[in-house]
Amino acid sequence: MSDPFDTQASGLDAPAAGAFPVVPDDANQLPTICRALYVGTGGHLRVEMKWGGEISFHNVPDGALLPIRAVKVLTASTASSIVGLY
Repeated sequence: MSDPFDTQASGLDAPAAGAFPVVPDDANQLPTICRALYVGTGGHLRVEMKWGGEISFHNVPDGALLPIRAVKVLTASTASSIVGLY
């Protein structure tokens, strides 16, 4: 398949080119640092950010796209059907 943008640099403001399912885990990091998290079923989301520190996002609605660089999604999260985008 042809990709006319294949030779262009992909910045953080470009559309995501890859995705992976996220299972909250306190011990293990995500397989890659994401550029955003998609939350299919809303709730609270607790994450560890790329530059350190944990933060909670409360009352995230269904279908939300959070443009954050997270390294972990923690088990204290009540949101589900989470997808990491990179």
